[in-house]
Amino acid sequence: MAIERSNCFHSKGDNSPCRVSSNPYMIAFGAVEIILSQIPDFDQIWWLSIVAAVMSFTYSTIGLGLGVAQVVENGKVKGSLTGISIGIVTEEEKIWRSFQALGAIAFAYSYSLILIEIQDTIKSPPSEYKTMKKATLLSVAVTTIFYMLCGCFGYAAFGDLSPGNLLTGFGFYNPYWLLDIANAAIVIHLIGAYQVYCQPLFAFIEKTTSEWFPDSKFIAREITIPIPGYTPYKLNLFRLVWRTIFVLITTVISMLMPFFNDVVGILGALGFWPLTVYFPVEMYIVQKRIPKWSARWISLQILSMACLVISIAALVGSFAGVVSDLKVYKPFKTSY
Repeated sequence: MAIERSNCFHSKGDNSPCRVSSNPYMIAFGAVEIILSQIPDFDQIWWLSIVAAVMSFTYSTIGLGLGVAQVVENGKVKGSLTGISIGIVTEEEKIWRSFQALGAIAFAYSYSLILIEIQDTIKSPPSEYKTMKKATLLSVAVTTIFYMLCGCFGYAAFGDLSPGNLLTGFGFYNPYWLLDIANAAIVIHLIGAYQVYCQPLFAFIEKTTSEWFPDSKFIAREITIPIPGYTPYKLNLFRLVWRTIFVLITTVISMLMPFFNDVVGILGALGFWPLTVYFPVEMYIVQKRIPKWSARWISLQILSMACLVISIAALVGSFAGVVSDLKVYKPFKTSY
């Protein structure tokens, strides 16, 4: 959709409305995910994860480069240290947007859901623990640097007029071919990210269901489908049906509530504190046998409570954003 709009702006001018419905693209995205969701196990999507990571690096680099170029072209840094000006938005809206931004940041670091799954796919020696520790440290550092640079230069380039997404929100219009590459990379990244995050859920549901109904042929039976030149594919009917239904439901929800920033904020707020902060902190306390009311124990509890407060604020701000969007929203009639 963003690519179509980019080409439209290029041919008709930056001020053209270039309205495009998002529904066909969401349906196409869902169709692709239905196919990819039939990949049986998490360890079999390693190639998709690598492709997604490369695409993420690609569009982040392009966005950062365009932001730097725009600042140089402007000859000054727009915006202020206090954020968007009162008048462009009300004080209340600024507060809600700030909270929503916290949710978006939290979502960017909510990788703990798949951390163990990734560790299970790592070969040893060296031990999986040591490899994951180095990989996590490096990935968090690189991610933080890129996010900070993209956010700061994007705001410096456009100030109060900064779009929610620099690439798909059309802060930039040219060079249009470079925007097309970046937006194509975003699509590929989202396709891969969907599978990376959903595969652990798929595995959990299927394992639990097989334990509940061990004698069910519908759940256990696999049909071998020969593929010339490749290992035969084992089609499981339960996997086919339930994963397809899951993707269909998420696709319909996305079409009903196409509020990307708000939904990302909600998901980030819901998952960040319990999965990324609370459980890891509590496990660390138990593992290291840290005594209660010691300086380290108190520090960890303060950290956990501070993150809980941030998560609650982000959740409230994101819900406020959804409520605001719903006031002017018509189901299945979203266009940009």
